[in-house]
Amino acid sequence: MNSEPSRPSARRYVSGLAATGRYYFTSREAQAALGVSAAAAKLALNRLAKQKLIASPARGFYVILPPEYGALGCLPADQFIPALMKRLNLSYYTGLLSAAQYHGAAHQGLQQFQVFVARNRRPIQCGAVRVAFMARKRLADVPVQPFNTPRGTLLVSTPEATALDLVGYAGHAGGLNQVATLLSELAERIDPEKLAAVARTAPVPWAQRLGYLLEHFGFRGKGFGAQGANTQSSRPCSCRKRCRSAPTATRVGSSTSMQRWKRSCNPA
Repeated sequence: MNSEPSRPSARRYVSGLAATGRYYFTSREAQAALGVSAAAAKLALNRLAKQKLIASPARGFYVILPPEYGALGCLPADQFIPALMKRLNLSYYTGLLSAAQYHGAAHQGLQQFQVFVARNRRPIQCGAVRVAFMARKRLADVPVQPFNTPRGTLLVSTPEATALDLVGYAGHAGGLNQVATLLSELAERIDPEKLAAVARTAPVPWAQRLGYLLEHFGFRGKGFGAQGANTQSSRPCSCRKRCRSAPTATRVGSSTSMQRWKRSCNPA
């Protein structure tokens, strides 16, 4: 009579994880739990994926799909990015339009979830979920704040850091006019002192463009004017450069206001 315990099925293994509130696992963890070869584990997990019980946003990393996300074909990005970044041992933060949404200043129906990392990475496509990765210099210096999701805690850039990134990566945020609209909604949440501090983590032109746009929305009256946004501009640029006019916001601001912000040092 065989007294050895029976091996759990892949479906039972996944259900057991979900019952404990864990909605992600790795292929190695599944293989160890099932007690089978890597090839057999992969075959079993592929069967579950075809049944839309699990999905794989990254190689060797799986997420468990509750019934409400079956049609989506994946967990929402904010519910698996923290676990994935931890597994990859990568520092990150949620930024741009995705961050603005957490601060109440983005529109519904975003095409992709935007994440900053130290180096460029290929985007993730998992079912209908798309994650775009962008490289950010001085990533560790960018201030973030935690937001709770149904599956964990997500790191999101602060309102001040989000505003700065929006002008720096305007092309990834729908253009400068779209950025101006978002800034008008973010302005109430921005602290002038924190904004001056975070400006040191980015190139001078970003701070100058941001200062111009915020001044247009009346932010100067809150103690953040040309001097505040130009925290770095009083220092010589360390890179080889030439001075030229910064890109203008075509539908915002007056010519007088723009003159205070238009000079910026850009890499040659």
